[in-house]
Amino acid sequence: MCPTKSDRANKAAAAGSGSGDRSWREEAAAAGSLRQVDLDRGTNGWASPPGDLFHLRARGYFTGGGGKRGKAPSAAEWLLRPAGVDWLRSHARLDHVLARDDNRVAAAFRRARLRKDPTAHFLLAVNLQVDVPGRPDAYSAVFYFAAEAPIPPDSLLGRFIHGDDAYRNARFKIANRIVKGPWLVRATVGNYAACLLGRALTCRYHKGDDYLEIDVDIGSSAIASAILHLALGAVTSVTIDMGFLVESQSEEELPERLFGAVRIAQMEMSAAKYVELPPDEAMPETAGRAGAGFRVSSAKVVNHSRQQEHAGGKVGRSMSYPDRESGAHGHMLIF
Repeated sequence: MCPTKSDRANKAAAAGSGSGDRSWREEAAAAGSLRQVDLDRGTNGWASPPGDLFHLRARGYFTGGGGKRGKAPSAAEWLLRPAGVDWLRSHARLDHVLARDDNRVAAAFRRARLRKDPTAHFLLAVNLQVDVPGRPDAYSAVFYFAAEAPIPPDSLLGRFIHGDDAYRNARFKIANRIVKGPWLVRATVGNYAACLLGRALTCRYHKGDDYLEIDVDIGSSAIASAILHLALGAVTSVTIDMGFLVESQSEEELPERLFGAVRIAQMEMSAAKYVELPPDEAMPETAGRAGAGFRVSSAKVVNHSRQQEHAGGKVGRSMSYPDRESGAHGHMLIF
């Protein structure tokens, strides 16, 4: 269930105390390179906003009379639990970070699996890959979410995890909420903006027996890059909530539920941890923009991506997707 504000504060304190009785998720959250902070007062870190801060498709969305398609606050509980955030940089794009031996969040999950921890069932990572203007390094903001119970394979999330890339691209959705920031950023991004990431950007999926990683190449859209670069100019004064979900596309799949949410609070660019890449893992900086992928030497599964389609120029879509239910144009800000 979604913890209360006091629960979050207590867990954050426990994560930083070195206590020996921490859960594997608390261990993982403490191992992430970006620190966990207070939901309301924290800066230069991440927190977990409750789901009911996001307005998603509600019951009756597809059957409402008069053509009205309604949204409502989502359930406060997420489908998955937060397991940490990494803010990383390297000389080349970071793909398939869950397969890396130096990923401390993944290592905490693996240790829990080895000792048969009943709360370590599945790990889902969203890796937002960012090119920062004026900086030679490639950046990644990686959000980790964990299932503490088996995910029913016939559920919407289960079908997303076990489906093919076409299904995932048609369903993977982000909802943004600007909490704090300059007027220009608020006006450009909007609030409660929603976007199907798989249709707007190049997404690469890495699937293992007990994990799924989604690598989202922000540089594959010129408009997404422009909006992001605008926000980066004021990054230390921007606080944004990002909710991730599988889009409901029929009445039977409603109401929509977030599988995870994260608040990034006034993050410092300098907080990014540098990650060394061996020569056989490195790729040219321009490869990320072209949509080409690579398989890291420690990868255990095959990358099923849309590389050829994107390389053929089919992903240059606007990030200003109109939300079909409201007709409002919401821009996506990822940071």
